[in-house]
Amino acid sequence: MTNSNCSESVRALLSEIVDYAGLFPPSQLSMPDAVNNYANYKNSNYNWMLGRFVVSMARLDEFSDNARNFLTNSKFSVWKLSVLASDDISETIRQIEDFNAANAPFAVCDSIEAKAVTTRMIEEITEFVQANFVVYFELPLNENLAGLVSAVAKRGQRAKIRTGGITENAFPKNEKIIHFMKTCLAANIPFKATAGLHHPLRCRKPLTYDKDAPTGTMNGFLNVFLAAGFLRQGFQESLISELLEDERAENFTFNAGGVLWRQEYFISTAQLKILRDKSIISFGSCSFEEPIADLKEIGIL
Repeated sequence: MTNSNCSESVRALLSEIVDYAGLFPPSQLSMPDAVNNYANYKNSNYNWMLGRFVVSMARLDEFSDNARNFLTNSKFSVWKLSVLASDDISETIRQIEDFNAANAPFAVCDSIEAKAVTTRMIEEITEFVQANFVVYFELPLNENLAGLVSAVAKRGQRAKIRTGGITENAFPKNEKIIHFMKTCLAANIPFKATAGLHHPLRCRKPLTYDKDAPTGTMNGFLNVFLAAGFLRQGFQESLISELLEDERAENFTFNAGGVLWRQEYFISTAQLKILRDKSIISFGSCSFEEPIADLKEIGIL
């Protein structure tokens, strides 16, 4: 994998790509550690890759207590948060509005993540959401997906796919990932991914940070994001599945104009920008350092 003269295409693909979820498994850090990490990342050379800080509604007050000194420090830009909703969406919205009123302009919650398994749940949740919030609905990858995506689209919201976890059976099969992305692209709704995407390329790695952690096959975020890009161009599912399974760094070439896969299939920098703006927005990861270290190792950064 080469990266000469590639800053524009690399930045187009990786800008604000990681929503930091250090509070969640497998890292599951304390609030002080997660907040301190995020502050360090915002002040690092790779802050352009950093997206939102992910926190549950129940821990917003704890976040405020631990982040107060950072939030008022002028060297930091605004902290944007994505909040995992509780079962009580009205209480979630109230807590978020209180948080925003207390912490503006230094921090703002403008993104909500909620699970929905029925169209009625989507309708009920969006009834409470004001125009200044965007909701990512985590949807089950089953036979109801098309109807659920349609309901999300009608409400002008976004979708979310869980791409892994701390057990091997938490990782969906390629065909389910492809079906989710194709369905979202057809409905013209943006989406994000979460879990199991610490590494840029598909690989077999320990599933947690425990000493005796089981190993499993993990999806790569470059594979997933570029697969979404090629799906936008209308490529066949069989080829997209091969891309999702590609573990070979040398098959991906970044240059000034875009990304070339297998020396044959190309996505331009302009197409990457549209992809990230209109389709696949970000992925949640409990590690920000691991993706960067891997990208360095394979020559992207």
